Amino acid sequence: MKDFVFPSKPKAHLDAIISGPQYRFTILTDRLLRYEWAEDGQFVDQASTFAINREFPVPDFHTKDTEDSLEIVTKAFHLSYDKKRFSTSGLVVGFNAKLTDWGAPWRFGSRCSNLGATARTLDEADGRIDMGQGILSREGYAAIDDSDSMLFDGQGFVAGRNPGDRVDGYLFTYGLDYKAAIKALYALSGKQPVLPRYSLGNWWSRYYRYSQDGYVELMDKFKERDIPLSVAVVDMDWHMVKDSRVPHAGWTGYTWDDDVFPDPAKFGRDLHERQLKITLNDHPHAGIHYHEDSYDEMAKFLGHDTSKKTPILFDPTSPKFMEAYLSILHRNVEKVACDFWWIDWQQGPYSKVPGLDPLWLLNHFHFLDNARNGQKPLIFSRYAGPGSHRYPVGFSGDTIISWASLEFQPEFTATASNIGYGWWSHDIGGHMMGSRDDELVTRWIQYGVFSPLMRLHSSNSPWMSKEPWMYKKEHELVMENFLKLRHRLVPYIYTMNVTGAADDEPLVQPMYWSFPEQDEAYSVPNQYYFGSELIVAPVVKPRDSRTGLGVVQAWFPPTGRYVDIFTGTVYDGDRTLNLYRPLEMIPVLAHEGSIIPLDASATPGNGCLNPESFEVLVVVGNDGKASVVEEVMDDTNDVPGEKLRDHQRTSTVKYVQAEGKLIAKVVGGSWKFRLLAVTEIPKDLKVTVNSKDITKDVTVIIENYPQAPSMVIDCPFKAGANDEITIELGKDPQLSILDHTARMEKMLLEYQTVINTKDRIWGVINDRKTPINVKIGKLMGLGLDEALIGPLTELVLADGRGLSL
Repeated sequence: MKDFVFPSKPKAHLDAIISGPQYRFTILTDRLLRYEWAEDGQFVDQASTFAINREFPVPDFHTKDTEDSLEIVTKAFHLSYDKKRFSTSGLVVGFNAKLTDWGAPWRFGSRCSNLGATARTLDEADGRIDMGQGILSREGYAAIDDSDSMLFDGQGFVAGRNPGDRVDGYLFTYGLDYKAAIKALYALSGKQPVLPRYSLGNWWSRYYRYSQDGYVELMDKFKERDIPLSVAVVDMDWHMVKDSRVPHAGWTGYTWDDDVFPDPAKFGRDLHERQLKITLNDHPHAGIHYHEDSYDEMAKFLGHDTSKKTPILFDPTSPKFMEAYLSILHRNVEKVACDFWWIDWQQGPYSKVPGLDPLWLLNHFHFLDNARNGQKPLIFSRYAGPGSHRYPVGFSGDTIISWASLEFQPEFTATASNIGYGWWSHDIGGHMMGSRDDELVTRWIQYGVFSPLMRLHSSNSPWMSKEPWMYKKEHELVMENFLKLRHRLVPYIYTMNVTGAADDEPLVQPMYWSFPEQDEAYSVPNQYYFGSELIVAPVVKPRDSRTGLGVVQAWFPPTGRYVDIFTGTVYDGDRTLNLYRPLEMIPVLAHEGSIIPLDASATPGNGCLNPESFEVLVVVGNDGKASVVEEVMDDTNDVPGEKLRDHQRTSTVKYVQAEGKLIAKVVGGSWKFRLLAVTEIPKDLKVTVNSKDITKDVTVIIENYPQAPSMVIDCPFKAGANDEITIELGKDPQLSILDHTARMEKMLLEYQTVINTKDRIWGVINDRKTPINVKIGKLMGLGLDEALIGPLTELVLADGRGLSL
């Protein structure tokens, strides 16, 4: 298994270690401590599933060591230890800085008000579940117990821990500097990998016994409707399941079912020609039985006696078996039609060697194996514990179809970043049980588009499939538009994928990461950053039957103004506000200075290839900058040659508020710039390319409601490899003060309520002479409930610079 040795530096510098006969402390940073107790005095210097790099620069610290006590002092913490078996009273860490308002010390074995992490699965969960312990807390410290984790032997395989009384833990003391704590986590536990671009598009998945032709025909139906896909998932029925030749329950299988896939190689070619990658489901627990195509080859390699047709047992603790499992069993299928594997392990953390979790083993070796040709590796599997972020992407399990499930998923996904796990893939729309609810599925898809991975999924029930055209027309159109939007967002998401891996920034982050001292940031668990530029507040509850609007409470951080990218509405920051949205949109907010690159095509194709044209959303009001990172190999869906692998090109867009200047240094393609909430063309607007004035050649239009109010500047040429596009708007341009009268009038028109009630509301709203405070008072005085008045007051109160009418 030497091919599976991976880079690690598990041994800390000796100068960072303080040890005794049965204890050892390693000062990894002045805010990160490793603490070990071993009854036999044998400590661990191997990489574990959690900690693969301990070779940190030695920080400044000093010690006071006596016969019966030890003190270790760094810039951030002060450890006191009685040199006995670790205990709550004997191992205490106080803090030399004001980490939080509480100021209490950490004691071994104690628990803090941890901000959570994630869970192995959402199987059978109908709403909130426990999310375990991450490395962040409002107390400013958190501990990770690594005592029972699997070890790596440095030779390409794994080993269990020595038995006996031992403790191996890590204490993070980063206060409310949550992002610094996460950077330390990644330094210790390994960085996030960069996902391949195709993984960021729409995945089609269903637990269903498709036929070969039926699956391809379904992909063509999506194409006919201009709904893009990038990954074709084939659940377990690709292999023989209930066939008379199968001598067991059928969940495990490695032989194509020729009743439904008579020519699997053609199936693979057909999907690849449609720019789709293929993943196959694998339940490996039942081993390899005599009916499998690879049985004899596996048996010969392993020296297994085939005379009695006994199965080859699944044994991930055997290096020889794992070598055959990957290089024979799976490789034979991959050669036919499989780009990466869906590892659907559900049998718990047990194996014949205590401490060796089969899920960990499968994730680790499959991921490294998938990288064998120099490609960006990818697997699809369940979370196995801290350190699992090294093996994306996560399969969260069989989701129950309910509003409670949807309501929990945004919080669940954002909270997972507290343990560095940034790439969850959920059963978007739900998998099983529940009841038909077109609105629920639509809102779920909207959330899915703004989640790490967008994978439609459902059970084999004929009433549950997620093809948009199977839903009522109103919902079908919204689903289609959002699925197209997901592929339009790929330039932004892929760039965040690349820069996030380098800078240790997960794509989805809880609000409190950026505003740890604001209580409000902790009060909106379903609101999150989606990359650096966007804040998303999904609608996760049914809409009101009278207004047709869903509502979500959102918090606007105290950093200037925000613009909703769908409505163009401008909002003041530093407040909490109920946001109301019709079925066709959810709140997605961009701060002043945001720059968001999109694929300009309204109907992007399959596969998430690099686009030929770009549309860049810009929010004036503050300085901003953004990149568009692309891999040359993603220009086509062909298998890249060595010269194309890891060859990047980057366009940059910079906005300087004081000068009102937008500068795009691009490497090709056509470019269009949409300035959100700017509704007047500047008198002195100037557009240049490489200092040549092309103002007369560009197309400039103003869009207003029902579109998002904005100014669109379309440059009518294809840029060269080093072109610089400059747009001058004039000094210090500001977001426009918008008139929402037409929007409110249409909103009120669609209310399903008493006409007289509409008249009373409109009488207040349409009175332009009444001061804003009086107008709000009159609306409240109508005696109507929040569902009717709230959508209107949201717009009236959105932007404090004017009446917002």
